[in-house]
Amino acid sequence: MPKNETENDAAPTPRRGRPRDPVRYRRMLDAARRHFYAHGPKRASMGAIAADAGVSKMTIYSHFGSKDGLFEAEVRDRTERVVGGLSGAQALDAKQPQKALLAVGEQFLALASEEQVLGQFRSLYAAAGSQPTACRAFYRQGADRLINDLATYLRRAGAQGTLNIQRPRQAADMFLSMFLGDGHTRGLLMLEMPDAREDRALLHEAVRVFMAAYAKTP
Repeated sequence: MPKNETENDAAPTPRRGRPRDPVRYRRMLDAARRHFYAHGPKRASMGAIAADAGVSKMTIYSHFGSKDGLFEAEVRDRTERVVGGLSGAQALDAKQPQKALLAVGEQFLALASEEQVLGQFRSLYAAAGSQPTACRAFYRQGADRLINDLATYLRRAGAQGTLNIQRPRQAADMFLSMFLGDGHTRGLLMLEMPDAREDRALLHEAVRVFMAAYAKTP
């Protein structure tokens, strides 16, 4: 692998803020997703990703700084669909936690069942000792971000008096963990996945159990 694909100090400082060309930015992320899935973060080629996206390697480095930066951005882009509704102008209603948790749980279950996400889990689990930077990025922009953002929502719901939670991050972790059981294990092992009916049943039962534990009672 070429030197400038492995050493971060050879890459230019990545740009901050919103990309000037969102369409090109999306092409780079989509190309990265395909190559990281096919080859894993370590073996994926920045040259191949750039060619697939129709840009130069320097363009990718100018946006993301390094292959590690590109990988982290790709993971963050995936989790955005789950956490995007937890904050900002379109934040989920803290007065309706059951509805909010159904929405979050549905998006998280779909994300955790995607073959490309499962492929990243397999790749990183298999080579965790040799890819600490990629593993930290995957955790930081995946599990850690999802748990923290859901915990922030749970605090808001607590302030509204709809939930009674003493440890919001722990509660957020437990809620998301309910979707990483049998079906997720089957996916990691490339066995038959749960069907839509099973997923719906899991979603509604997880929310029911969570609300039974934490809903504010008069």
